[in-house]
Amino acid sequence: MELKDFQVCDRDLPESLSLEYLKAEAIAVDTETMGLIYQRDRLCLVQLCDPQGHVSVVRIAKGQTEAPNLKRLFEAPDVVKVFHFARFDLAMLQQNLDIQVRPIFCTKIASKLARTYTNRHGLKELVLELEQIELDKTAQSSDWGNASNLSDKQLQYAANDVNYLLSLRQKLIKMLQREERWELAQRCFEALPVIVDLDLVHYRDIFEH
Repeated sequence: MELKDFQVCDRDLPESLSLEYLKAEAIAVDTETMGLIYQRDRLCLVQLCDPQGHVSVVRIAKGQTEAPNLKRLFEAPDVVKVFHFARFDLAMLQQNLDIQVRPIFCTKIASKLARTYTNRHGLKELVLELEQIELDKTAQSSDWGNASNLSDKQLQYAANDVNYLLSLRQKLIKMLQREERWELAQRCFEALPVIVDLDLVHYRDIFEH
């Protein structure tokens, strides 16, 4: 996918783009942050892709606390939001922009339920097996906070992280249905918001003995 295939936006989706994404049955979503600690590290980018391959990268400003069009889209009940490791992205969106994302599909959870023949459930491994494409992850650990001066390599990385999620979802659903685990997966997705709420108040081990 070339850089011309996606649009970079500041602070929120434009109204026209938001309305287009709202027409989709499902959209792919990812985030880039300054780190992995919700209360310390801020949200920097939100990436989206629809079934037609239209990718948007939204730059989130430091100190920004709302994005009305993203909130309306991510809380729309008729649009499934597809993530890889949704638990983290949901927490970041809730912590930074007060967005309660629903409904949800997580390709990492789906992979763990369906692909029990492996313990490799990262996005790179999943795309390589199911799409026969090797993702370049070299920009994964980089400074996403300098949003106004992101390199082409960073933007390409951000776009690629949502470019394959919708196709992965369809293939994983078929695997889950074949193995009679689709209903269990759906229950896991429905439980994610509760798990995120626990994460945000530091109850990460509540289900352990």
